[in-house]
Amino acid sequence: MAPERNPADPSTGTPGTWREVLAVFLRLGLTSFGGPVAHLGYFREEFVRRRRWLDDASYADLVALCQFLPGPASSQVGIAVGLTRAGYAGALAAWIGFTLPSALIMVLVGYGVGALDIAGSGTLRGLKAAAVAVVAQAVLGMARTLAPDRARATLAVVAAIVALAVPSSLGQIAAIVLGGVVGVMLLRDGAEITAGSLPLIVTRSVGATLIALFFVLLIALPLLAAAMPAQGLKEFAAFYRAGSLVFGGGHVVLPLLQASVVPPGWVSDDAFLAGYGAAQALPGPLFTFAAYLGTVMQPPPNGAFGALICLIAIFLPSFLLVIGALPFWEELRRRPMAQAALRGVNAAVVGLLLAALYRPVWTAGITDAADFALAMIAFLLLFMWQAPPWLVVVLSAVAGALLSSS
Repeated sequence: MAPERNPADPSTGTPGTWREVLAVFLRLGLTSFGGPVAHLGYFREEFVRRRRWLDDASYADLVALCQFLPGPASSQVGIAVGLTRAGYAGALAAWIGFTLPSALIMVLVGYGVGALDIAGSGTLRGLKAAAVAVVAQAVLGMARTLAPDRARATLAVVAAIVALAVPSSLGQIAAIVLGGVVGVMLLRDGAEITAGSLPLIVTRSVGATLIALFFVLLIALPLLAAAMPAQGLKEFAAFYRAGSLVFGGGHVVLPLLQASVVPPGWVSDDAFLAGYGAAQALPGPLFTFAAYLGTVMQPPPNGAFGALICLIAIFLPSFLLVIGALPFWEELRRRPMAQAALRGVNAAVVGLLLAALYRPVWTAGITDAADFALAMIAFLLLFMWQAPPWLVVVLSAVAGALLSSS
């Protein structure tokens, strides 16, 4: 009997179709609760163990690449899986399927915030407390994995101080750069990334073109937004920058987005935190929070069209970087300097999340003893009782409404 071959490998002669990819990722987009780490577990179960589109080594290769790049790691892994299964159409289908369910819900939540004035209700109190608990759990979990020793824990604290001292996107960038530099200098010892075999269809010339386009847009969009007073262009530039500069994805995008939309008055701080709390209850990528922000924007374009602008802008860097980097990853990942930089960047990510836990999450969410008690209960449910985040968010919202009414 011939040995079983990976159906994602072109040598089998049975590549997948974008429809197949869309169907699988749509189901995952409806059921993948728990954040990016949980998403990667869902993906491995689906694509390595169940469908055998990839083997373990190839899947680990994709995860390693997406951890190395800025952006939402789980969404980027999904894009890469779709690409290796069904080409460029498969990459787009994977993103649409995984993103669409939570994006649509976040748009509806955005309309609900305006219609129901959730920002002025007791529900907001519970959502803010839930956000404190969720981010605290993320800090603890990521610290155990990404900053497990004294050197990286120290680097994480220094990165948090830098981010708090410079409360803007510049502080975030400085912390990430610091992590990479310190990693190259001091963190050269560590486990190597295991090798795998990826069925790739992207040529080096295409990859180089996409990476160049990524940097061109990153530089040109802010200049165009400053030169042309079009609000839609300003929104696109701000969300493209957020999607380009966030390492660790998920919760780490919070401070960058907050710095982009709250100070200029596009979104109120209360509405921002209300949407962030609601996003915890949804499956799929947390980056669909961008759809909510586009919906509740004060200046137009807002509503559904604003949501589309912000959603495309924040995910576009992931497409350009993941597809562009795949042809070069095999060579780069073997270099000790690149692996050392990755260790430092990951430790800095923990620091950014720690800074975000304090501001704006803690400072806005904990105003009295009752808020603190509610946040502690939510954390207990998440951390010790392993309650699903969506349930904790719902319970916290109800508790917040009851506390305010009493």
